[in-house]
Amino acid sequence: MATRAQERHIERPEEVRNFKTIGVKPLTPVIGAEIEGVDLSQELSPAQFAEVRQAFLDHSVVVFRDQKISREDHKRFGRHFGRLHVHPYHVKSEEAGKRLGRDLGPDPEILIVKADANSKYVAGEEWHTDVSCDAEPPMGSMLYITQTPEIGSGGDTCFMSTYAAYDSLSPKMKAFLDGLDAVHDGAKPYSGGYGIAAPTGGWPKSVHPVVPRHPDTGRKLLFVNRGFTSHIDGLARDESAALLEMLWRHAESNPIYQCRVRWQPNTLVFWDNRCTQHHSVWDYYPHSRYGERVSIIGSPPQR
Repeated sequence: MATRAQERHIERPEEVRNFKTIGVKPLTPVIGAEIEGVDLSQELSPAQFAEVRQAFLDHSVVVFRDQKISREDHKRFGRHFGRLHVHPYHVKSEEAGKRLGRDLGPDPEILIVKADANSKYVAGEEWHTDVSCDAEPPMGSMLYITQTPEIGSGGDTCFMSTYAAYDSLSPKMKAFLDGLDAVHDGAKPYSGGYGIAAPTGGWPKSVHPVVPRHPDTGRKLLFVNRGFTSHIDGLARDESAALLEMLWRHAESNPIYQCRVRWQPNTLVFWDNRCTQHHSVWDYYPHSRYGERVSIIGSPPQR
């Protein structure tokens, strides 16, 4: 029988990077790092971009403080990593905005993330992976917060490593999950979280492996989330519900897998949507928080 220490063991990259153009300060041994020496209002040099990308792959969540950037700066940085994603809210903007009571903004490549005294909910208030219902879910998202709660604290975002969540499962559970697929349904946040019907004309729905490999690192990870995953394909309803609840609790309840980012004005956080989940903490009502998000289109998850 495995010891408690063995059960908690999580694989980590053995190499210690010697970055030359940036500073990297890990938030925890498992996930997250603050990046220093980067001005995102300026074009990154090829050497600096290569090191930012490597730090992103190593730590899954990277934090840039004290950034004064425009929307065009924000989008330029995002385009270094691929084509920008247009959220389904914008695709169905008129009806979605009316139902949600949200200002979707004029730019479809920018998603406004805002909460104040008039908000009935906040986006991302449960653990989720962004828009995993898409056939090509975002590979990453960049949230730029410019206004934090007036009380001086609150509104943190928690991030969780789905590498670590997978690594710490038993070998038999890993073997069972490796061949399964799950359905990710874009209508689920409406009926489950917002309490309203989804816009007419349908919402993205896709089938993805429960355990894909990261396309850049090759590591296996757990790709089911409470926000969008509706059921495990091929299992009875009760079996699927029980298995998903076990996996969600396993991933969500262990702080070893997690880091917590405390926002300051003009902070940009870039997370790898392929191997993380996140949770927005709404502990600041009736105060306000405002930010804008850019996401980058990824590729279909593969085993």
